[in-house]
Amino acid sequence: MPMDSSTTAGAADRGAANARTRILDAAEALFADRGYEASSTARIAGRAQVPKGLVFHYFPQKIDVLVTLVDERTFVEELREQPVEAVPGDPAGTLSRLARRLPLHASPAMRRILFREADTHRSVRERLGRLNGEVFLRARRALELALPGARGDQARLEVAAATFTAVLIYQENLSSLTGQHVDPDAVADLIARALGA
Repeated sequence: MPMDSSTTAGAADRGAANARTRILDAAEALFADRGYEASSTARIAGRAQVPKGLVFHYFPQKIDVLVTLVDERTFVEELREQPVEAVPGDPAGTLSRLARRLPLHASPAMRRILFREADTHRSVRERLGRLNGEVFLRARRALELALPGARGDQARLEVAAATFTAVLIYQENLSSLTGQHVDPDAVADLIARALGA
């Protein structure tokens, strides 16, 4: 029984999507393992098991592969209008809960790519900047809610939120590079004590 043209077109579309996905999968693995600069398009094509020309068909320049990975495979969840979870009088517990809900949705490989390539690629740096801004916003709001009497001391709350954000973001980078782990609960407790709670 001959296939009609819509069946053939559907199979071609699935094959094209599959090839594009394989290229991105290969690039994600290589960039995470070797870095962007050390991963040639030929190596990406070889790992994806596609002709090198097909990589350029979907991604005219190698940087387009990285930008697409960042755009399609990382997501920073933005805080909605409702307040963050906070327990009045318990800033350490509030920050600890916040640390468990880092608003970055990305595979471990994509997290390595983000931190490795942030210094040299604008789109990666922008995504990390959004993550930093979002964590800071959540930490500051959480501290304001956990310490309602301290709202008049915005400067101290901002420094505390920035410190907590820096540790969380640094921890993401540190653990992916070295396996070393900074306990966010201990950091939350330290910040709470510094705020006099």
